Parts: sequence; C-alpha cells; structure tokens
Amino acid sequence: MADCIFCMIGNHDIPSNVAYEDDQIIAFHDLEPQAPVHVLVIPKKHITGLDDVKEEDKELMGHIMFKIHEIAADLGLENGYRVVSNNGEDAFQTVKHLHFHILGKRKMTWPPG
Repeated sequence: MADCIFCMIGNHDIPSNVAYEDDQIIAFHDLEPQAPVHVLVIPKKHITGLDDVKEEDKELMGHIMFKIHEIAADLGLENGYRVVSNNGEDAFQTVKHLHFHILGKRKMTWPPG
C-alpha cells in the first residue's frame, strides 16, 4: 500500500533501525519506545490488522510467531518479554498495518500498584 508508513519501511523507502529481516517480515526498533527494548515486527505484505488476516496468510502468521522468539533472543531478552498487537481503533492501533510489539527489560515491582 503506497501511503502506509510500515509498507514504506518494509520496502526500505524509509530508513529504520532493523533488528531482523527476511523475505516475509521485517523487525525494527520503535522510534518512540515504551520499554528499554521495543521492536516492531511487521509482515512485508500489507495486512491492516488481525481482523484482516485471511486463510492464505496462515503460513505468514506462523512464520511471524516462530521468528518472534528468535528476534527476542537476539535482542538479549533472556528473562522474558511481552508481545502485543493492537487491533483496531478501540485498541489504539495507530498504524493500520498488522504489527507485533516485542517489549522487554522493563523494571517492574510485584505486586504492581
């Protein structure tokens, strides 16, 4: 999609700090990180969100899920990490291109609050 910022990143029309890339996906560091490690994983194919995943995208989705743990390991996230995907306006999805956030190394206290 010509006006999609994530498609432009996937096509290398816009520079990014790439953490991982293959022929199907690209992972890059978020410009406004919400955690000490914050990487976005996107398919190079334009899919608006989870509600728009089709039967034909099953292999791509499996590939993304399989690669997330490898990307997290390469980022040094040995003690855990979160994977988040916002889907739609009510979930605060700001870029209308399917993406998964890998977030890690956040200092937390337990119990929270």
